[in-house]
Amino acid sequence: MRKAERLQKLPPYLFTALRNKINDAKKQGIDVISLAIGDPVDGTPAPIIDALCEAAKLPENHRYPTDEEWGMTPLREAIARWYKRRHNVKLEPSSEIVALIGSKEGCHHFALGMINPGDLVLVTDPGYPGYKPSIWFAGAEPYPVPMLEKNGYLPDLGSIPSDAAQKATGFFLNYPNNPTGAVATKGFLAELVEFAKTHDIAICYDNAYSEMVFGAERLSFLSAPGAKEVGVELNSLSKPYNMTGWRIGMASGNADIVGAIGQVKSNTDSGIFNAVQYAGIEALDNGDEAIDRMMEVYGARRERVLKTLHELGWTSEPPKGTFYLWIPVPSGHSSASFCDYMLETCAVVVAPGAAYGEYGEGYVRLSLTVPDDRLDEALARMREKLPRMSVGS
Repeated sequence: MRKAERLQKLPPYLFTALRNKINDAKKQGIDVISLAIGDPVDGTPAPIIDALCEAAKLPENHRYPTDEEWGMTPLREAIARWYKRRHNVKLEPSSEIVALIGSKEGCHHFALGMINPGDLVLVTDPGYPGYKPSIWFAGAEPYPVPMLEKNGYLPDLGSIPSDAAQKATGFFLNYPNNPTGAVATKGFLAELVEFAKTHDIAICYDNAYSEMVFGAERLSFLSAPGAKEVGVELNSLSKPYNMTGWRIGMASGNADIVGAIGQVKSNTDSGIFNAVQYAGIEALDNGDEAIDRMMEVYGARRERVLKTLHELGWTSEPPKGTFYLWIPVPSGHSSASFCDYMLETCAVVVAPGAAYGEYGEGYVRLSLTVPDDRLDEALARMREKLPRMSVGS
């Protein structure tokens, strides 16, 4: 039997390859510390767990989810309250919000709902590896838009060739950015809205790290004037509330795009387990202090990593978003070879920048989502095993 031809376009999934590398090393008896994968190890706050447990006891929550695939009305109302409180964005729960099984699902449903076979879709490079498969599954072609350090890892919209801009029907962006950690500015968001209006492009703005900034302003794409005319914003409870395994997120914004995502979703799954939705309401309404505590933890880890990197000769300061650090590799190394060097020398795994696109070559991504004792052990190995280098950007 043959697989569908669409699958032949897909590269090996980055994190599968990383897990295989880690498992191979462990089979050899090596104590590997992975700083490659962004999956928080800190627990979900107790009140959220309690809300899940209470809701799970009720027989009415054992049936198909309430309000079916779009998410129960109380959850969408909680999302609207959260957006108003955190980002001063007003949303209509009944038409401008659809609940998702994580924001990754939203990328896929946006592509299937808004993009036709043969379309061109803009996607930032480097960028989250999940965007391109969604574009391919829709029968379209991704068009990489470079994100360069000299531009703060923001795409230069004016440099996109006019023929590509005119042909494009969608644009995937992600700020705070995975993998670079870059944050958007109000000026850039305003420019993005005008670019989308001019070229009739639907924006899919992935804001899953919206609350994760260090000394920068938290921004929503939807706060830009006119944003709801041209796009949607994806968000997730995974990162701000340590709920990656719970699979709950949302798409919000333009009612037509939200409707298209909801229509695809209605024909794909039966929605989110009610008990998880009630836990989500608790997180959204009462979890602000949990975000603050989480950011204190990541901030302390970030400072320890930066101190070690500076001691070893890295001179550049990374951007101020996400729980990742995007660092240039030493002279003489590619992204892949430096990852291999780190594994062989320190038994520490980092993610190769080239896995995120052509313009990720020359960098590696390091994650702060490890227990403090394991992070400190990884840093101690780096100080002991790595020579001092002169590494700039």
